[in-house]
Amino acid sequence: MKAQFVFVLLVLSLCANAQSDYIWEKYLNEVMSAEDMESAEWEDSYEMLCELSQHPLDLNHATREDLEQFPFLSAQQVEEIVEYLYRYGSMKSLAELLMIRSLDYDRRRLLSCFVFVRGDMQNAEDSEKDYWHSELMTTVRVPFYERKGDKAGYLGYPYRHWLKYQLTYGNRLKAGIVGAQDAGEPFFANKNRMGYDFYSVYLQLKRLGRIENLVFGKYRASMGMGLIINNSFALGKLSSLQNLGRSTTTLRAHSSRSAADYLNGIGTTVTITKGLSATAFFSYRNQDATLKTDGTVSSIITSGYHRTETEIGKKNNLKNTTFGGSVRYQDHGLHAALNIVGTHLNRELRPNTNFPYRKYYPQGYDFLNFSTDYGYVHPRFSFNGETAINKDGALATINSLSLRLNGELNLMALHRFYSYRYTSLYSRCFSDGGKVQNENGIYLGATWQPSPRWKLSAYTDYAYFPYLRYQVSQPSHSWDNLFQATYSMKKWTFSGRYRFRIRQKDNEDDLINQMEHRGRITADYEGKIDSRTQVDFNIITSTEHHRGFMLSETLGYSYRWLRLNAGIGYFRTDDYASRIYLYEQGPLYSYNFSQYYGNGIRYWLMCRAGIGKRLALTAKIGTINYFDRSVIGTGYQQVNASSMTDLDLQLRWKF
Repeated sequence: MKAQFVFVLLVLSLCANAQSDYIWEKYLNEVMSAEDMESAEWEDSYEMLCELSQHPLDLNHATREDLEQFPFLSAQQVEEIVEYLYRYGSMKSLAELLMIRSLDYDRRRLLSCFVFVRGDMQNAEDSEKDYWHSELMTTVRVPFYERKGDKAGYLGYPYRHWLKYQLTYGNRLKAGIVGAQDAGEPFFANKNRMGYDFYSVYLQLKRLGRIENLVFGKYRASMGMGLIINNSFALGKLSSLQNLGRSTTTLRAHSSRSAADYLNGIGTTVTITKGLSATAFFSYRNQDATLKTDGTVSSIITSGYHRTETEIGKKNNLKNTTFGGSVRYQDHGLHAALNIVGTHLNRELRPNTNFPYRKYYPQGYDFLNFSTDYGYVHPRFSFNGETAINKDGALATINSLSLRLNGELNLMALHRFYSYRYTSLYSRCFSDGGKVQNENGIYLGATWQPSPRWKLSAYTDYAYFPYLRYQVSQPSHSWDNLFQATYSMKKWTFSGRYRFRIRQKDNEDDLINQMEHRGRITADYEGKIDSRTQVDFNIITSTEHHRGFMLSETLGYSYRWLRLNAGIGYFRTDDYASRIYLYEQGPLYSYNFSQYYGNGIRYWLMCRAGIGKRLALTAKIGTINYFDRSVIGTGYQQVNASSMTDLDLQLRWKF
């Protein structure tokens, strides 16, 4: 451990003469909040953006649907880019993004990581050759420790690995296969006799005459603002200030390793006439489920783990048939759509309602949801909304209004009402309680850039929950507030964030207010090295006080074919309630947003090396060392040591 620590410090000291390298994760961190990344859904959005960064879009041939893939773009920004291309023709360079007045500096730099502008080609043959890309990638994680389940309990070996092959042709075709294996899962054994525990096979075609989009295999879908279906991207409170409550209808191939939110079958979007399109999809898939003795389903499992006999026994216990569709009109900033999603389960979903807060959980064999989404986008303002009902007539509605008073000030107001009787198996939308159910709230936000150096963002959000919730046995409310300021000067960027949140919880026969104070201060330097110094802290008060903080430093070095990144962080928290969240760079498509609690230190080193023009090798080694415990984790995950070290290896071949 001491040798690893000295090695990391040595690399940090050698980075002084390195060239700077700008990576999209850094810019994403400027416009997304920790709240987004705390959610499991954000991992899917991260993988989607990671893939787009590796396979950027030709901006001159990008459709509105292509641009709507980016969750950091607002409806005005998408509309203004589309309008610019229609009015002035193809862009000659990305410098023309300066003409998109609604794009601020962060969004412009971030977007440039995902798009490119292609110059005139000599002939069609050269263009076609340049458009075809194949990619083969494999990644493995090797742990230098032993879990309790590795000795007895887990059915497979302790290594996590995955394999991905993908073929693309510009923006028109994407086809591939992904195989993924979690640590402890059997490989070519037990129920995994076909090798990997999870496979995703997909094909996506675009712009085939009237067929705008066609997907086969595993795919994702979203309609409106997510009241009846959204397994395409996540929405957080601070990020909502960036996309300003945008609504969309989209189908995209499921090219990630997530075994949870996806559909399996076929889906298409067809142009009926100018401004009018129709989307339809059909899906049939197996799902993991916990069964009762009578054969009904007590819960649907989305973790994707199949490491033990118990977890294997829950694999593919449920058959899910889903269909849906949308008819959408969009022209001159106005859009309106009618949407439907229906699901049939081969086993009855019957959750344990002995707990009162579960009384209105989804139940039964069949589920049906209807919605209408609507909106109007103007260079100065936009209005978006969606209203939905389930088969029992319960209502859910969300509506947002955003104003761009000038080039520096943007305001947003959002209201949502989700009946406690409203249910949907695929909904994912703006909320404080984490569900599209049992919530009535209003959100106000603003971004202001008084000068090129200063940028201020703030929101306040009040939510009322009329029915019971987990650990809340009566109607309750919450109040969430955040303020963020960023100051840039030449090579330095300083940022500060403060969040104050009140949530009510049970305390004997009454409710008490749990107050959370969370803050972050960062200093970024862009020169011969990339560096970020960051301090995170929090104070949680209810019947007791909980405190935590973390000081971290990351550095990056680039020279031609070599990229080095390293980081070190010290954390100290009273308990799990005062845990700290920290983003950490990793190999491509590897989500690294970890939580830390207790007392300890985390340090890591990563190397990315290009081997010729086609091969790239990434290696990362990281250690977490606790000062306050000799045992890490519980159950099968228990490690009888005070530290853990992991090695990630990734090989990528483009051809």
